[in-house]
Amino acid sequence: MYRNDTGRGRRSVARGVRTGVALAGAALLLSACSSSGGDPGENASGPPPKQQPKSKNPYWVNPEGNAARQVAVYEKDGERDDAELIRRIARRPVAEWLVPENAEDQARGFTEAAEKADRDALLVLYNIPHRDCGQYSGGGAADGDAYRAFVDEVARGIGDRRATVILEPDAVLHMVDNCTPAQFHEERYDLLDGAVEKLTSLKNTKVYLDAGNAGWRNPDSLWEPLKRSGVERADGFSVNVSNFQTTEASTEYGKKLSAKIGGKPFVIDTGRNGNGPYDKGKDPWCNPPGRALGEEPTTETGDPLVDAYLWIKRPGESDGTCRGGPKAGEWWPEYALGLAKNAG
Repeated sequence: MYRNDTGRGRRSVARGVRTGVALAGAALLLSACSSSGGDPGENASGPPPKQQPKSKNPYWVNPEGNAARQVAVYEKDGERDDAELIRRIARRPVAEWLVPENAEDQARGFTEAAEKADRDALLVLYNIPHRDCGQYSGGGAADGDAYRAFVDEVARGIGDRRATVILEPDAVLHMVDNCTPAQFHEERYDLLDGAVEKLTSLKNTKVYLDAGNAGWRNPDSLWEPLKRSGVERADGFSVNVSNFQTTEASTEYGKKLSAKIGGKPFVIDTGRNGNGPYDKGKDPWCNPPGRALGEEPTTETGDPLVDAYLWIKRPGESDGTCRGGPKAGEWWPEYALGLAKNAG
């Protein structure tokens, strides 16, 4: 379904170059980027993406993200139709996934750049020990002390600037489904609770603890682990991160959880849920074909319990080495084109 481009190596941005890596001077990224609102469609050719209208979407658009760079490559090659498709991603705010090697510099750079544009940075912490049960996105901090140091670095980098943090996708869910071995559970509860405490102590930081997705058949088993992980002190929780469940199903799922944890609000990852989940073959969560971009990021959801629709998993980045994809987190232009095309 996705295009077979023999020029892929020449026409795509370099694999493995993640926007979240090594942008110590990220505050300079806004030099060519307007901080005013306006119609994103105004930016139809050439210049970097503009920020979204603040009243609708307060989150920062990174003008040098993978999608924006891919647009520039396609335009240089004269592939204007493909450039227009990828611009649908480039002009929207997407989350920045911080890596531990220079977490403080990244957090500082992204929040400074967002502050200069009068927007909020959207960040993801994904470094819990024994992450992803050793699967495609396996890894994480070496131990509890390394994780606490990572969180401390992120907090120093954010400082008093405005940020929204999505905390550890799947970390709670993988304890409930026993994907993460039981001997690591107590430490993980402590680490998550400590991260919530540390980050919510910052003056202008909101924290949403991840709570899985609507494909989980027994949400009643999640609310107590979420409480043990600090969700009651968090600003809310996130659902559908990196998944494809519909917004309707995600909203229903989130409300069931919210009712069990004091009416906490939540955010929904809508980056790739336009056609809903894939129901064929093995690992339907891993680079499934035929998916589409979902609702655009916005805080205007029309539902008081849904704080925002966000693009947390960055559309166009691989879920892992399945169905022909590169390593998890690497930019995959063919998949990005499919998501944009299928969105209509």
